[in-house]
Amino acid sequence: MKDIQIMDPREIIARRVSLEIRPKMLVNLGIGIPTLVSDHLDESMGVFFQSENGVVGLGHRPPEGMTDRHLTDAGGSFTSAVPGASIIDSAFSFGLIRGGHLDLTVLGGLQVDAQGHLANWMIPGVFVPGMGGAMDLVTGARKVIVAMIHSTKGKSKIVQECNLPVTSQRRVDLIVTEKAVIQPRDDGLHLLETGPGISVAEVEADTEAQLIIEGDIPEMDLSRTT
Repeated sequence: MKDIQIMDPREIIARRVSLEIRPKMLVNLGIGIPTLVSDHLDESMGVFFQSENGVVGLGHRPPEGMTDRHLTDAGGSFTSAVPGASIIDSAFSFGLIRGGHLDLTVLGGLQVDAQGHLANWMIPGVFVPGMGGAMDLVTGARKVIVAMIHSTKGKSKIVQECNLPVTSQRRVDLIVTEKAVIQPRDDGLHLLETGPGISVAEVEADTEAQLIIEGDIPEMDLSRTT
């Protein structure tokens, strides 16, 4: 495994999220950091990745020269398909999502607040082509993990209250950044783990929202396998 101390923050996040995925799961990966998660899973686990544009059984990114313009993920990036994959229409794809058939969705985030509400679909005044499947995914998946960089331009993305439009009133299940693993609960945000080489004090200093810290907080163990 690559030296953790020189790992890119995005890779730290993707690797840690991959440890939450169990064999035979049906998993949706959002745009951005979430798409990196599948790179850290062995295909022998039998995990099927779903994309809301109508693919069940997404594979790894194809090598240069092996792309197919008809096979992309929800963000329009080229992908591949594993044996047994299915191509479905949009209605059936969203039926899987809204029907509660997804075991897990991993989504990027702009903000998560102290109540565990996610904002990830728009910034007021900035053009977006549409909301995509974010609201359906946060509402319909059995488990929701937010995978995002902890702060941007010195501003925490884990805030006391979102000032961006929230994606759903449902509380997300887990937040994974390069600096921390945080679990929203009824009483607030619980710090479960710190990132590689990151102290609890550093996480607190870089987090706007109040964190609940109980006992000794371990560092992410990225050497574990699922």
